[in-house]
Amino acid sequence: MYNPEEIQNIISAKFESLVFKGKPTELYAPISYTLKMGGKRIRPTLLLMACDLFDGDIEIAIDTAIGLELFHNFTLIHDDIMDNAPLRRGKDTVYKKWNSNIAILSGDTMFALAYKQVIKTKTSYLQKILDAFTKTAIEVCEGQQLDLNYETLNNVSILEYLEMIRLKTAVLIGASLKIGAIIAGTNEKDSSNLYNFGENIGMAFQLKDDLLDAFGDENKFGKKTGGDIVENKKTYLFLKACELADNNKRLELNNFYIGNNHNINQQQKIEAVKEIFLKLEVNKHIEQEINSYYKKAINYMNEVSLPDLKKEKLLNFSNTLMYRDF
Repeated sequence: MYNPEEIQNIISAKFESLVFKGKPTELYAPISYTLKMGGKRIRPTLLLMACDLFDGDIEIAIDTAIGLELFHNFTLIHDDIMDNAPLRRGKDTVYKKWNSNIAILSGDTMFALAYKQVIKTKTSYLQKILDAFTKTAIEVCEGQQLDLNYETLNNVSILEYLEMIRLKTAVLIGASLKIGAIIAGTNEKDSSNLYNFGENIGMAFQLKDDLLDAFGDENKFGKKTGGDIVENKKTYLFLKACELADNNKRLELNNFYIGNNHNINQQQKIEAVKEIFLKLEVNKHIEQEINSYYKKAINYMNEVSLPDLKKEKLLNFSNTLMYRDF
């Protein structure tokens, strides 16, 4: 079996062999720029590891793996516009480097290229792959719309938020694993358990991302911290703080988010909100939630009908996602 580093090298080599050029130049340059930023390549790595887990041929799976990474990067280009995010992986976001119109069109093109890449996959399971991919693509867009909705809604529950991040983030991680298993020709029960494992890892991953957005090291995290606070995003941290706060503290917190206090600058707002978070110990509550999802993930992995030793590399890779500090 391959280790994650070997698989990531295969993915990098495949990307280097692909040429995303054409005219108008303004349409394709942002695509190349985005892909050269690198990133952790989590989704294609998981797809190929899942395929390898069931003794599938990763050479057959590589085109679909690249397609999922293209789709993921398309979502990032559009997300950055909607979030007004200036940095991605420590560099200017596409809309900042060019403009929003170019970013939208380049993102749309990347979405089309993702499907073009997936349909190259030479397998009798292509229809199953496309069904899973299309379902997931729709769910991700549903999650993004919920994320936008929640920015202007005053009453969002923690359960609603968790459903939003399930759609926006977790389903793609689950689908990456399931599609890899499908390509390897595994049975429905195992591919479904692997999907559920990935979805729960995805939930933990996004909650960790929320935690790092507030309290991470900007040099490691690759983007400015406090972005969710500036954008008034009702993350788990904010919603849990509202749940735990007394009336006065809740009013103060809502004044920063809903009242949009204009008497302080962005950095002062970030520091003031983080102070409230720490006083209420919401950082500890989110860590408990992260661990809960991780335990659920392990339970699903235990149901996959393979020897524990064979699952070890995938579990170890998942652990690096769980316990990262960037």
